[in-house]
Amino acid sequence: MCKDRIKILSKVKSGELSLCLESKIYLLEFNNIYLELNKDEFQYFKDFVLNIETDYWEHKYASAKVKRKIPIPSMQSNLILMFNGQEINELKVLFNDTGKDIFEACLNVDEIDYTLILN
Repeated sequence: MCKDRIKILSKVKSGELSLCLESKIYLLEFNNIYLELNKDEFQYFKDFVLNIETDYWEHKYASAKVKRKIPIPSMQSNLILMFNGQEINELKVLFNDTGKDIFEACLNVDEIDYTLILN
């Protein structure tokens, strides 16, 4: 796990994508998932996520009782990561926004996690 010299590449409400400048390892923190990926693994995962057809998977498992219906297989044969459509869209934003300076960008209304209570 990288401790120093981490550059945040992109950020969304559910997580962030960073790069360890020392080891050149990509760090993906998303909800309760943490992945460390080398350059080739990162490129494969990125291509896979960007090409997922969410409508296909949500239609295929429409009658399933589970909330998350979109599978992403892992290198470990008995581990499949499951996501819903919104989470896949957030992952796509993480991978597409890697060239932006996230601290210069303005927040969208959806990105503000605040409960407004009117008295």
